[in-house]
Amino acid sequence: MSTLYPSLEDLKVDRAIQAQARDTPKMPALPTQGTAAPQPSVLYPNLAELENYMGLSLSSQEVQQNLPQSPDAASTVVSGPLPGQVVAPVSGNSLGIRRAEIKPGVREIHLCKDERGKTGLRLRAIDKGLFVQLVQANTPASLVGLRFGDQILQIDGRDCAGWSADKAHRKVKKASAERIVMVVRDRPFQRTVTMHKDGTGHVGFVIKKGKVVSIAKGSSAACNGLLTNHYVCEVNGQNVIGLKDKKITEILAMAGNVVTLTIIPTVIYEHMVKKLSPTLLHHGMDHSIPDV
Repeated sequence: MSTLYPSLEDLKVDRAIQAQARDTPKMPALPTQGTAAPQPSVLYPNLAELENYMGLSLSSQEVQQNLPQSPDAASTVVSGPLPGQVVAPVSGNSLGIRRAEIKPGVREIHLCKDERGKTGLRLRAIDKGLFVQLVQANTPASLVGLRFGDQILQIDGRDCAGWSADKAHRKVKKASAERIVMVVRDRPFQRTVTMHKDGTGHVGFVIKKGKVVSIAKGSSAACNGLLTNHYVCEVNGQNVIGLKDKKITEILAMAGNVVTLTIIPTVIYEHMVKKLSPTLLHHGMDHSIPDV
């Protein structure tokens, strides 16, 4: 299994670190006299030359803090990350990456109804599957962590494959107000792209009406595989569907140096939001920042 990296920048910086570690001569330990305090061990050699690497503003200290630590760095040379390990010398422990994570597998949630008998959930049938079309703010659906694009596999023990949206809504309406059990798969039509802002605070793409319409050559967006003709669903895990471009740009500006977008192909997005008014998407959709 290969080592995993949140972004291309993480991969390249880690490769530079590994190459530098291999090229640095190993000095034998010399016996010392007296009781002088030992120098703190350093996992990797000096990384000063990585500053401003790939247009990023990096420092040796920042990179060292984000690297996996060895239990005995003084007596062993790190040969590299373990297979399957996620290594993020640039991204670090980004909250945005964690909030945006699309987990594999399925999970069970317990949903209830509010005092009006509503769940705050609207569903859409696509290709014989059932998907979350709308999660309204401050409703039971938002409180249990449902998101736009999640696939509903079961409702109260009944498989939903082949159901129409109307049938699913009737099932939810008739269900107990205290407990509706759903089995959910995280957002199968969507994927995440993690990018890093350059010295000017940009990652290198332009949106128009929520859709990526152009990507700057050589930018972090281009290097990390962001595509045009995709809608932006989330910025660092925060839903931005239905928001004006100006508001999305403001959220991006406040997002920090590590930005994770959740995107969906235009053809699927437009089918998902069909018959939903822009006003409902803008004012009804839950745009809160999710808990990790």
